[in-house]
Amino acid sequence: MPKPQTDEALHEQRDWLLVTLSSIGDAVVTTDFEGRLTFLNPVAESLTGWTLQEALGQPLGSVVRIINEESRQPVEIPTVEALQEGRTAKLASHSLLIAKDGTERPMSDSAALIRSDTGEVEGVVLVFRDIADRRKTERALNKALTYADDIIATLREPFVILDGDLRVKTANRSFYDSFHVSKEETENCLVYDLGNGQWDIPGLRTLLDEVLSRNQSVHDFEVEHSFPTLGRKTMLLNARPFPPDSKHPELILLAVEDVSALRERADELADASRRKDEFLAMLSHELRNPLAAISNAGQLLGLQKNQDQLQRKTRSIIERQVGQLTRLVDDLLEVSRITTGKIHLVQERIDLNGIVANAVETVHPFIGQRRHSLKVSVPPQPIWLFADAARLEQVVVNLLTNAAKYTDEGGHIWLSVQQDGDEAVLRVRDSGVGIAPELLPHVFDLFTQADRSLDRSQGGLGIGLCLVQRLVELHGGKVEACSTLGKGSEFVVRLPVVPSSVTPPSPSTEKAHPTGTSLRVLVVDDNVDVAQTLTMLLEAAGHHFQTAHDGPSALEAALDYRPDVMLLDISLPRMDGYEVAKNMRQQPDLKHIVLVAMSGYGQESDHRRSQDEGFDHHLVKPSDFGKLQQILATVKVK
Repeated sequence: MPKPQTDEALHEQRDWLLVTLSSIGDAVVTTDFEGRLTFLNPVAESLTGWTLQEALGQPLGSVVRIINEESRQPVEIPTVEALQEGRTAKLASHSLLIAKDGTERPMSDSAALIRSDTGEVEGVVLVFRDIADRRKTERALNKALTYADDIIATLREPFVILDGDLRVKTANRSFYDSFHVSKEETENCLVYDLGNGQWDIPGLRTLLDEVLSRNQSVHDFEVEHSFPTLGRKTMLLNARPFPPDSKHPELILLAVEDVSALRERADELADASRRKDEFLAMLSHELRNPLAAISNAGQLLGLQKNQDQLQRKTRSIIERQVGQLTRLVDDLLEVSRITTGKIHLVQERIDLNGIVANAVETVHPFIGQRRHSLKVSVPPQPIWLFADAARLEQVVVNLLTNAAKYTDEGGHIWLSVQQDGDEAVLRVRDSGVGIAPELLPHVFDLFTQADRSLDRSQGGLGIGLCLVQRLVELHGGKVEACSTLGKGSEFVVRLPVVPSSVTPPSPSTEKAHPTGTSLRVLVVDDNVDVAQTLTMLLEAAGHHFQTAHDGPSALEAALDYRPDVMLLDISLPRMDGYEVAKNMRQQPDLKHIVLVAMSGYGQESDHRRSQDEGFDHHLVKPSDFGKLQQILATVKVK
């Protein structure tokens, strides 16, 4: 039988208990069997506003006053229930503690019996806690959850939240509508079982395995799947684990974007772009053939001696307008190549001053026609660039042409070149009409023109400055425009220079010059005018010729005539030029013939293909007869 505790031991135990109760964070109140207060710890003193000395012997209901938060009616303290039923009792929810000064605090509490060593009930201990902060946190959490629910509900993309076992906790209306499932058959369903197994998608399994195994977000994971009831869909899946720093995510947030229509639209745009390129190539071909005939005729007129003033003026008009039309065709094709990223720069070390000289020579007839004064200022020393000479010449030509178009007759144009540190700076300034302030930020946009009125009919297609910007940027440079309406415009091009430590290239020795050797030339073109004018030019240059107008006739003529050179159109009836070239290269007696493609197709892919098919040279109609003469001068007669 246990030994009864001594009074001293009981006293020590009581002191230890009081110290413990005084140090805990909850409020503690004790009563005797009659419900009179026997103890308050400091937390209870603070919450009730009563001191221990004031509260001792007071009825518990006088010190601890509790009301219902909603009804504002008094709430029975659970000590009575504990005494009556002999068990631990809890305070009803939504209870408020009214302090001595009237302050109200939300509370949670519980009451338990105090028994003696013999088991008799001696009183009650009441433990309660201020839950104001918890209530505040709960309200904030509920608000956040409501806010999150509202966001999810308003998302246009289907959105679903999965638990750690990949079961659906919730989804938004867009998800239900897009995939024809109801909320009832979705929630708590394994995601792969949705829609009677329609969501058992291999790509989705791969994505979710990645999220769960690595606990990392996955973005824009593309999945294609054929739903039995919805058809084939292309979807972008974005998944994020939550919480993100947990080894075992509690939730997976999954957004599903149906991009099927976008993919179809992209395919349609790609097809439209392809058809547009084909149309431009065909348009180029159809325009270049008549231009070639006109150009040849103009060059023939230039060979005539004793021309009167009318003849010279007529020839000048023909050559100038053919050049303008040719540039328009070239610009159309060029802008198509640049916007689709198909342009290829052939870069080498070049002198910018030489580029400027060539460009000035090209536009001189147009500037002269409008009686403009052109002042060119270049430094005496070369400015070396690593660039595509033809493309940069096109930049300068377009800037000068643009200045001439928007400058009244008799106006002034200034072109200057200088080196500023590691940049070459080219400026083109004019005294023209200027650019309106609202148009200036868009002057490099495609198809933008300063003025479409009838008195500005030479405004062109609105692609020249767009080409300038794209070509300059491809060279690692930049171009800027400034203007005041009515006071002219200035365009400034900045390009990186080649370091001066690099040795300048030696002059090319490969440029051919006409030697005067008479050649046998077979001209093959289905456009009779082109063929006839070209043979007239060849005859004037001292060469012999024959003509053919389709592929089979070209092969027969080659076997019979045995030419040194064949000027061969690509688009021929019955057998195209590529097939003719292929047949000729397979015949030992014809393999030596120099093949020159004379084509209306001038894209880089056309040049590459003609080379692959066995052509030695590729000239684009209307070609400069001088370039053809350079080619002919390199031909060795067998």
